[in-house]
Amino acid sequence: MSISTMRLTFAAAGLMLAASASGANASYCGDGKTVTFAGIDWESGAFITEVMKTILSKGYDCQVDSIPGNSVTLEQATANNDVQIFAEEWLGRSDVWNKAVEEKKVVAVGKTFVGASEGWFVPDYVVHGDPARNIEAKAPDLKSVSQLTDPEEPSKGRFLNCPSGWTCEGVSTAKLEAYKLGETYVNFRPGTGTALDAAITSAYLQGEPILFYYWSPTAIMGKFKLIQLEEPAYNEACWKELSSANGKRDEGCAFPSVDVAYGVNSTFASEAPEIVEILEKATFPLDEVNASLAYMADNKVDATAAAAEFLKTKGDIWSKWVSDEARGKIEAGLK
Repeated sequence: MSISTMRLTFAAAGLMLAASASGANASYCGDGKTVTFAGIDWESGAFITEVMKTILSKGYDCQVDSIPGNSVTLEQATANNDVQIFAEEWLGRSDVWNKAVEEKKVVAVGKTFVGASEGWFVPDYVVHGDPARNIEAKAPDLKSVSQLTDPEEPSKGRFLNCPSGWTCEGVSTAKLEAYKLGETYVNFRPGTGTALDAAITSAYLQGEPILFYYWSPTAIMGKFKLIQLEEPAYNEACWKELSSANGKRDEGCAFPSVDVAYGVNSTFASEAPEIVEILEKATFPLDEVNASLAYMADNKVDATAAAAEFLKTKGDIWSKWVSDEARGKIEAGLK
């Protein structure tokens, strides 16, 4: 073999090694692929989506995008890999998601937040009063729905239910019957979610007693101090009856627990383990989500602005999700 041939051979071997090393170190974003998020339209989902998009784009040089749609359409898009990340998937609540899990097209990654809940609430001042607003406690011993039928308070109260057509409206109506509160409370259904929020806000600002269905995370939870009333523990048989239009109303029970994760396409998960690793760590404290949604409402800003505010002021939280290098790049990109 001539010297020149040997040089060419070694050069070719060097190129092959370099290519091999490059392939071994390649990343999903480094290959120029776009990470597409579900364009979730509810406030918490939109906020979390914008935070994670910013982290990936500014910290890891990813091309990011989102596509709009309703939750069912976006879950199907995640199964098809048209969407890679559905940032706030309420596990087990969707037939489309459940089917995609069975077919191994999607996986649940990490915990988007922990402690989300739904149930019946009263303002804190109903139980504890509010000296700053000269509000006396109307029901200082109130802890449970079983105490709502108070013989010492014969006047009929008002239960603020979900809007008609929402799943929670039918369940709460069934609960009113199961708890034998139909003769004690007027079952009021506002026309829209906005009207529900407006009714709660109005009563709270005026210091009026109010009983209502609600859930977290939401701006209302971030703005107001509320107490969730205790109910008998959830059990599957009870829930089946309450959630069925023709079910029995013999007993009431709490709503099922909520598990919320990042819904991720399975193919993407195998191709982008470095991004999955970030998602596995990225658990938002529920109080911070509520506070960010309240920030959006109070300042009339969108999810993008709220995400920027969170990243600027809550580095002690999100910095634990990313590498030191990524943190520096994100902080620099926010200035």
